[in-house]
Amino acid sequence: MREVFMALLSGGSGHGYELKQTIQQEFGTLLPELNSGQIYSTLSRLERDGLVESEPVPDDNRGKRVYRLTGRGRKLIERWVEAPVPGARLKDEFFVKFVVATSVGLADPAELIERQRDEYLQSLRDLDARISSAEHGPTAELLVEGAVLHLKADLEWLDLIEQRMGRRSA
Repeated sequence: MREVFMALLSGGSGHGYELKQTIQQEFGTLLPELNSGQIYSTLSRLERDGLVESEPVPDDNRGKRVYRLTGRGRKLIERWVEAPVPGARLKDEFFVKFVVATSVGLADPAELIERQRDEYLQSLRDLDARISSAEHGPTAELLVEGAVLHLKADLEWLDLIEQRMGRRSA
């Protein structure tokens, strides 16, 4: 979340509570709610690392602080924005479990695939229910639609595993 906080601060200074509100406004209930301790400990680490600086709000007896990016923080966040997110994910927990468990005879391959397929289908139903609810904006809608596309690809991949597995045992 540190880069997210820094990106939000790149538009100007802000309080921790404002960062929380902005994230909740954009993502709604799709992301776990941030607690204040997590926000302020992250901001403290960013300040310790010289990426943000803060100053107390005048006449505020609660210790409220305003945070802003430093020059070093601005350079780091610019590099973060410019760098693409890795596309390949070769470490897949299901596939590792599948290969290891089936190779040692710990599980039936067809049963593992079927249980995983059921999980993906349930996840699709859950996401469809979320997208049908009225409590989301365009950001949340795109996030859910992206997750749906990933699940559909995962279902196709399970079909491929099943086909290739069938060829091996035949």
